[in-house]
Amino acid sequence: MPVKTRPLAFPKKFTWGFAAAAPQIEGAAFADGKGPSVWDTFARTPGKVHNGDNLDVACEHYTRYKQDFKLMRELGAKNYRLSLAWPRIFPEGDGKLNQKGLDFYHRLFDAMEAADITPWVTMFHWDLPQSLETRFGGWRDRRTADAFATYADTIVKAYGDRVKNWITLNEIFCFTAQGYGSGSKAPGFQLPEQVVNQTYHTALLAHGHGVRAVREHGGRGARVGLTDNSIPTIPVTETEADIEAARRRFVELNARVLEPLYRGRYTDAYRKVVGKDAAKFHKDDFKLISLPTDFLGLNIYTGEFVRAGRGGKPEALPLPASYPRADATWLAHAAQALYWCPRHVAEIYGVKSVVITENGAGYDDAPPVKGEVLDLHRRDYVRRCLCELHRAMADGVPVDGYFLWSFMDNFEWQDGYRIRFGVVYTDYKTQKRTPKLSAKWFSRVMAENRVV
Repeated sequence: MPVKTRPLAFPKKFTWGFAAAAPQIEGAAFADGKGPSVWDTFARTPGKVHNGDNLDVACEHYTRYKQDFKLMRELGAKNYRLSLAWPRIFPEGDGKLNQKGLDFYHRLFDAMEAADITPWVTMFHWDLPQSLETRFGGWRDRRTADAFATYADTIVKAYGDRVKNWITLNEIFCFTAQGYGSGSKAPGFQLPEQVVNQTYHTALLAHGHGVRAVREHGGRGARVGLTDNSIPTIPVTETEADIEAARRRFVELNARVLEPLYRGRYTDAYRKVVGKDAAKFHKDDFKLISLPTDFLGLNIYTGEFVRAGRGGKPEALPLPASYPRADATWLAHAAQALYWCPRHVAEIYGVKSVVITENGAGYDDAPPVKGEVLDLHRRDYVRRCLCELHRAMADGVPVDGYFLWSFMDNFEWQDGYRIRFGVVYTDYKTQKRTPKLSAKWFSRVMAENRVV
């Protein structure tokens, strides 16, 4: 007698899609009036990016977008999370508008509409106009948030008739703490902790302006949220003590974004984390920062294991040397993060709608053999992540969508073109796209609305 499997089905209106970002795929880094971004500058700094790779050509999506959307649709995607390049629209970050840049995205949305793909647009995905960094100190100065306000108003007015799903910023931690603290990402500074916290505050102000712009100019049906890479904390045992320890640790690790966003102030939890290095702010800033959003985007790749130590104090456990990882060495496999991170934000902050805006795995994939890339490691990890996400939803966590990172291999920041997150293989010499095994598998997931 054959065994009956119980399908891990998702709700009928669940949103499935692919994700990518302008600076990583577009290329045409200086074409048609686009200004340089901090990543264009950073990539030209010796030793900062693997192999001296840069964003000049990338995947040539700037000229190949129609073919890319055709392939995306052939794989069954009905939603695509993309970003707009701020310096393509305002080359200096503020001041004169570049009409050619604005028109490019009109053509892009035309092509998406022709392919019947719904856009989910990220306003800022790390490519800060270099001019704002040079003149103001970038995210160190609130004038950058003022410039973002004008940019946000401009793009929502321009595209709001067709774009109804907006994301203000992508991963504040990466372009603040890693851009101005560790220096591992553009603009590559190692500055005091108080300055880093100030960059967080400026970013939060920009987020508030993004929300305000959508509310004022987005039109009927417009929705907006932030995408955060909150650090997931996973209880070692699913017992009351370890779960509470994981919750406490989650607040500690993510207080600089989530506390002001959802509490409307810098709380005791925030001050416990930052101490004397707290950001300076204006009295009315939090009215803007904490404007209500429609969803929280979460980019989840890995997590931290936590148990209750002495007196219940959270104890984060180091990973053994042989713990399984992707070739992107920061990505330790921790599929349970897809259960616990959405659950934490729902229980701690009352988030009513979670969208997984990124999840995937980066490997140094070999080129296709007989037209195939058998990336079973990626398929296996993403499948386990989706099983954990399904479990969270079965337990009542409000998750409404999932975007796989990434549609195709692209510029992977300081790792250059070595690490590949795509489910479509990019041959950077010929720009040929080859769907990997994971793409064909995920295509079935989207088509059948279940884990297959």
